[in-house]
Amino acid sequence: MSVAPTATTSTNRATVSHLSALVGFVGIPSPVGPLVALLIWRDDPIVAAHAKEALNFNISWLIYAVASIISIFLVVGILLAPIVAMTWLVLVIVGSVKAANGEPYRYPLTMRFVS
Repeated sequence: MSVAPTATTSTNRATVSHLSALVGFVGIPSPVGPLVALLIWRDDPIVAAHAKEALNFNISWLIYAVASIISIFLVVGILLAPIVAMTWLVLVIVGSVKAANGEPYRYPLTMRFVS
């Protein structure tokens, strides 16, 4: 018998779906965390929406990070790579706070791969 998640449970899971991107700090690509959250909690529409947004964001920013690292050979990446990394971290935190407050959040500069 399945029990419908409460609003608090959905909010907590939505927050986790954003924060799960921080697995990037231990060497796992950052899109893996939101993908796992989406696969686990896909039946909850609130969590699924946040997990899809976080997944799209992390795929996009992984592409940006690779491009900035490659551009280190052109010297501009020396400045660009840290900016991309710090912006990613700040936006993950902002998305997590919005999810914790029960608000929808759309990340800026995000390509929509998963809908």
